Order: sequence, then structure tokens, then C-alpha cells
Amino acid sequence: MQLSIIVPTYNEAPNVAELVRRIAAAVAGIEAEIVFVDDSTDATPDTVRAVAADAPLPVRLIHRDVATGGLGGAVLEGLRAAAADECLVMDGDLQHPPEDIPVLRARFAAGDVDVVVASRYLGEGSAQGLADRTRVWVSRLSTMLTRAMFPLRLRGVSDPMTGFFLVDRRRLDLAGLRPRGFKILLEILARRSLRVAEVPFRFADRYAGQSKASVRQGVHFLVQLTALRFGKMSLFALIGALGAVANLAIMWALTEVGMHYIPAAIIGAEVTIVSNFVLQERFVFQDLRADASGTASRFAKSFAFNNVEAAVRIPVIALLVNTWHISSVIAAGITLVVAFVVRFMFHSLVVYAPRRAGAPSVAREIVDEIDAQAMSPGEL
Repeated sequence: MQLSIIVPTYNEAPNVAELVRRIAAAVAGIEAEIVFVDDSTDATPDTVRAVAADAPLPVRLIHRDVATGGLGGAVLEGLRAAAADECLVMDGDLQHPPEDIPVLRARFAAGDVDVVVASRYLGEGSAQGLADRTRVWVSRLSTMLTRAMFPLRLRGVSDPMTGFFLVDRRRLDLAGLRPRGFKILLEILARRSLRVAEVPFRFADRYAGQSKASVRQGVHFLVQLTALRFGKMSLFALIGALGAVANLAIMWALTEVGMHYIPAAIIGAEVTIVSNFVLQERFVFQDLRADASGTASRFAKSFAFNNVEAAVRIPVIALLVNTWHISSVIAAGITLVVAFVVRFMFHSLVVYAPRRAGAPSVAREIVDEIDAQAMSPGEL
């Protein structure tokens, strides 16, 4: 068997026959199989069995009575059961076009990568199949946040949230994966340093049935993301919290001696911007400094961004105080909390961005080892 195509499904009965037909046409001439890992409560299992009887390639069904690990758990079970080491993962709703399977295989055949990711955000790729503009923005913001949390592991990966990818199963630590949601590729890339290539694809409209996207899935994603990269973000949050306390304390002290709250907020912001940078360099982003720009450049980018952020935040404080009559200190606290995520993303993606791509340096290998230790299961 050359290729195992793993399709996790949940109530996708109307899509099964068309999906198998298009996959069979796309992989003609390849020794391939389709492995459906199904958590459905509808007729999907019966439909898979009926389609498998007449399919031109082997079609297997694994129906799970207990959906452990959600969609990610289903993919993991498929990876374990696959007959081939070359495993392609795709959704069952035809938003991942089967006709792109040969494109992923052709890139993988070059032999220089472990994972080929089909990206909606690369070159001619498109996310047009997302239901509406809101989902497009949610997708893009989620992707930015994810890349900010893993700037080394996801360097050069424009779409770590995709569910359409091809992977060499032998390069994975299947026993070490801890799927807890529907973003299994993120789990795979965050757990181990892998060689990754991307190819663009156009995310299509759903063929039939209803989308499974929901607020609950969004919460699962945030839990998954936080669990994977809890250490770095928690340190950033702790330093940010200390800075916020110092900021508010400075502002309170200055307003108590008669200074207007606007200049008091500016002074508090400048003091904490500098002190936060020093602490972040030492305790949060120390593993990224070797590949990032020089200290002066990092400080300039951090200082400039934080001042722009403060310049935006202070008028918002004034608006809250003058319009809603909120205490100036409470208003400042609210804006600091909102600014936290934006600040973290900017520092991870811009301030500490790697200077260049290419073969790993000794420093990079050391960084990867530190990251591997931080990502060990005992730390999650």
C-alpha cells in the first residue's frame, strides 16, 4: 500500500459516495486506501459500508462508540490503523478537494520534507469556502495567534489550522500525541520539530450537510492552544501582569500628588514598557534571541509598538472616563487586559522573528532542544 487517506467523519452521510468517487479518480494508478474514522450518530457508517462494496479502491470503516479526543483523536486512530506510512488527512465534506491529492504527493515525493501542508493562505490558495466574512476573520486571527505561540515550530507554515495535509507516519511520535480537539496538525507540528512544505489549495464550499463549526469548538481550540504552549504565554502574562500593576501604581501615585491622569498614564506606560522588555528578554523569549535581530533592533521594535499601542489605548481610557464615567485606574486596567493578546502576537511574530531561513545552525539546534524539553508531556 502506497497511500492511506484518513477521513474523520461526523454525520457526513450525504458526502460519502461523492467523496469516494472523487478520491478514486484522483489516485488512479496509486495503491491507495481510504480509512473512514467515524463518530457519527446518523447513517454515515451504513453509507460507508454500502459505498465500500462497489468502490474501485479499498475502503475501511472504523466506527467509534466513544469519540475520545474529538476529531484529532479520530485522526490519531486512523494513523495507527493505516496500512501505509504515507498518510493523507482530509475532511469528509469535500471542502478539501480530492483533486489536490496528487499535488501534495508530488511535493512529498521530493523526499526533503516530513509533512506537506495544503494552505489556504499561500499563493493562489483561498479560504472562499468559509461560511461568511466573520469566519474568515476568525480563521485568520486564530492562525496569527497560533503562529505567535509557536514562532519556531511554525516558521514558514502559513496555515497550521488546516485539516488537509500529508505526513510520513514514521516521523511522528503517535504515543506522545495528546489530541483534545479538531486541530490535529497543530498538535503534530507543536510536539515535534518536522520538515514542512506547503502547497496552496482553494478551500471549497461544503458539498452537502451542515458545518460543525461552533462556539464550543472555538473554546476547545483555545484550550488546546493554551495547553500546548502554556509555559511561554503564561510567563508573558505574568510579566505583563506585573507591568500592569506597576503601571497602575505609578499612575495612582502621580494622580494622588495632583498630576492629571493623562500624563500620569503616559509616564506609567513608558516605565513599564522598558522594564517589561528587559524581563521578556530574560525569561520569555530567551529561546528565540539567537535567531532574531540584534538587541537594539528588538528593543526599537518593541518600544515603538508599545508606544503606538499606548497612544491608541490612552484615548480609549479618556473615552471610558469621560463617556462612561469609569474610574481612570479601572479604565486603564481594562485596556491593559485587552492589549495583552495583541502585544504577545506582535512580539512573537515580529520582534523575535527569525532573521533568515535555511539549514539549522548550532544555535537553532540548541533552541529546538530547549523547546523540546519545554514541550515534554510532563510540562503540559
